[in-house]
Formats: sequence, structure tokens, C-alpha cells
Amino acid sequence: MNSEDETADLPAVVEDAVSTGAAADSVDCDERLKGLPRLLRYAVLSTNGAQHVAERLIAEIHELCPQLPHSAAWASERTFDAGVALAAELDHRAVTRDEPNLRSLADCVRLLSLPTPRSSHQLEEHQRVGKALVHALYETLGHVEKELSCDIEQFTSGWAALPACTGMLSGSLSAAANAIYLGGRIVERRLAAAKAKIRQQFEEEYRQKAEKEDEKSAGGEAPASVDAKAIPKRHVMVARLSELEMKNTKLKEILVPLKHAINTPLPLIEAPPLHKVRNALAFEFPWAMNVIDFALADLVGRATVHLRPLLLVGPPGAAKSRFARRLGETLGVSIWREDAARADGAVFGGTDRRWNSAEPCHAFLAIAQGKIANPLVLIDELEKAGTRSDYGRLWDALLAFLEPETSARFPDPALLTLVDVSHVSYIATANSLDPLSSPIRDRFRVVTFPSPAPDDLDALLPAVMVDLARERGLDAVWVPPLDGTERAAIAHNWRGGSLRQLRRMVEAILRERDLRAARN
Repeated sequence: MNSEDETADLPAVVEDAVSTGAAADSVDCDERLKGLPRLLRYAVLSTNGAQHVAERLIAEIHELCPQLPHSAAWASERTFDAGVALAAELDHRAVTRDEPNLRSLADCVRLLSLPTPRSSHQLEEHQRVGKALVHALYETLGHVEKELSCDIEQFTSGWAALPACTGMLSGSLSAAANAIYLGGRIVERRLAAAKAKIRQQFEEEYRQKAEKEDEKSAGGEAPASVDAKAIPKRHVMVARLSELEMKNTKLKEILVPLKHAINTPLPLIEAPPLHKVRNALAFEFPWAMNVIDFALADLVGRATVHLRPLLLVGPPGAAKSRFARRLGETLGVSIWREDAARADGAVFGGTDRRWNSAEPCHAFLAIAQGKIANPLVLIDELEKAGTRSDYGRLWDALLAFLEPETSARFPDPALLTLVDVSHVSYIATANSLDPLSSPIRDRFRVVTFPSPAPDDLDALLPAVMVDLARERGLDAVWVPPLDGTERAAIAHNWRGGSLRQLRRMVEAILRERDLRAARN
């Protein structure tokens, strides 16, 4: 029988899948994946969000095993059971025909079919794929480009970590999707540690250089000034003070915690891959996809993290502040939180050196705290800022910081020098726009932050459980996810809206668990 006859007798769903997979292969000419083991190819395709991945696999299966009914079943219904049945049949044929390619196809089917493992059977299938991934990873190390090797290692690490992190992950996503998310979190932590080490080395070099200049100055030699050409790429000199000013006795107490941010170039945090940031935020805030895309659109094409002023407006309890904080954490920048109800212009904009309570503007304090030139300042409940002008209104003080021209040369009243705070990002939250003045509204990009709906419950519960476990000082692995009865009780009483109410319900269930455990 020739190939045309075989294709003619195929069920329509398999024929469609084969033709779609072939078309996808003809379009996707990515040379990077050539020479990779089949299992790693499909892992990378899943990581990069390639189209028609399953159809491509069905096309490969059809080439070696035409007329396989298990393929038709999996093509029409991509369930775990259908995938395991197809994989078992491919394993059987691999043994009887002595074709190792069929075994690799079976592992690929498992890779694309498995949910996050929660039963012993799923865990057994997951471990088999994990062993194959690790074996293939070590075979390819040193033979592929570094970026591709990092993508493979990220996926493999995430897959290996899945069984220990089921309580943190969405049950509605596949194992491959959760592996991509977990692997990304692992990579982010490793990168953060590496950046911190580099930053520490950089600061140590500058400290040693400053000590040498002080020694020269003490010996009668003029200290070398920091030339603009000596500032490393993607670093900013935020504040400059003369040696005489640095030794000013009145400034001594102010400068002690700020020395590392003065006369020293500070790094600008580079923008991470936006699709990874989007996936991480979508996992925690699935009801706010429009807000996520609106916020991240500012970073398209940018080398470093900087957001134009953003104002999130929505009802209380919708997680506006948490979203702003998680956005900053996911982008890798430090966060300075300002409670608008307790702040005024004199505090935020800095206080004059002549007062005993003198301190620099809060934008510079945010820079000094984070040791970076582009932190994120979160201003919570902006509409509740005081409107009395005795000490200056917060809204009025903010105007100078929200304009690029004035923020690049802000005259700090405590340091009595111009500071460059133009790389600071500002995100504010508000329950209503009505109290805000027109000038402050004009300088923010305003976006409505929606409340979560009951349909978002399953996506919200893992994140809530992780937060509550962290508050208790526990690893999330030791807090089992809610069972069916507990989830049903929450679904019956929580009708969407406030996340605070949802957290209180979950806390009540965890307290009841503790009481039952104590009684037993």
C-alpha cells in the first residue's frame, strides 16, 4: 500500500492533524533545533509557545505507524488517558519491531498529555519522562548554543520540580505549562543571585577606588573625579557631591546610609523576557489580562525596566496593590511603598537640610534602598492623600517626579544637589478617580483594574495558599491544597470580588484543619 492510499483511509481528524503538522514543519525552519533529540525538540517548542505542536507529533507518528487507531483517539481528544494509551502502544511496537524511535515518540506523547502529577499513576508516567529529559539534557550539553541549552535546562528543572510543588500550581494547566512556569521561577532566582554577586563585586571595586582616592587626598593629591566616560554601560550617576560636602558634619547622619548611592554609578535593571513576565502574572492574575498587557506594553523594545506612571483604579480588595508589587518583583526591580493617606508633599519631596529631621526625597531613598537606579515606587490609595496645603500636598509634590524633564534634574532639598531620578517607575492605586485633581490625572496612564469572578477561583486558590503558607513560615509543599469539600464550601460562599474575603475563608479552613489535627 502506498502512502497516498494510507492517507485516504485515515479518519478525518488524523488526516487534518497530519496535514497541519506538515504545514507547521514547512513554516518552522528554526535551525536551532536541528540535531536535538526528539523529546528536547518538543520541550523547546512547548517553551517557546510554538503552534500545532501536537499536530506535528501526530504527523511524525503517522510516518512510522500509519493507520494507528490510538493516534486517531488522541488526535480527537487530547486527554491523559488517550495519551497514555497511545504511548503504551508505541512502547509495545518499539519492543516488537526493535525501533527506538517509537519509544522517543511515546515519551513525547506523555510530555504533551500529562497534567500536573497528583496520582501515583500520573507520577509514574511523569518520572519516566523526567528521566528521559535528564538523559537527553546531558547528551546535548556542550553541543548546542548557550541560549538553547538554557531553555532546555529551564524546562527540565521545572519538570523535575513539579511533584514537590503541586500545591502551588494550577490544576487546570498541563504538566508542560507548569514546568515552564516553575523552570522560569528557578532561573529568575539563579539570575537574581548572580546579579547580586556581580553588584557586590562592583560596589567593592568602587569602595576600594574611593579609599585610594581618599588616601591621595590626604597626601595632598587632588582626587580624580568620576568622568562621564568612566560610567559603565546601563549605569547612571544619580547624585554627585564634592569631597567637602561629603565631610559636612551636618550631613553626616543623613549620608551614612546613602553613601553607596552618591558619586557611584548605579545599575539599571535590564528588562527580562516579556513573555515570561506575562506568563507569571497571568498565572496569579488571570482576571486582569488586559491590565497585564497594558502595563507591559511600555517595555516593548526597551533594554532596561522603566514604566511610565500608571494608575490602577478599581474596587477595594481587587488585588491592585498586590498586582503592582508582583509586577515589580517579576521585572526584578526593588519596590518602595508609599501610603498616600500618611504622606504629604514635604515628606515625599524631601525636607530641607536646615531641619533636624532632614531627609532626601523618597525617590532617591528608593534608589538607595534598592541599590539600583530604576526602582519602582508604589503609591497606595492615591485618592486618600491629604488635601491641606500646610506642608504641601502629595499630589503637587508628585508632579515634578512624573515629568522626565524635571525628574532628571530634581533639586533635592537635603543634599542640596541635583539628583537624577528619571529612571524611577511609579505605580499608584485608587478606588476612585473622583477626588484626584486634573494635573495628577493627566500625568498617569489610567487603567481599570477588574475584580476577580467566581470562575477564577481555581486559578486564585494556589496563590492564596502559597501566601498563607509564607505568612506561617512554612514551605507551601507542607500545606496540602484544598480538598473537594473545602473547595465547594468556598465556591458556595465566595461570589467573586474581594480577594481579602477569599483569604479570610481560606484562613478559616486552615484554622479548622489545625483544630482537627490537634483533637486527633
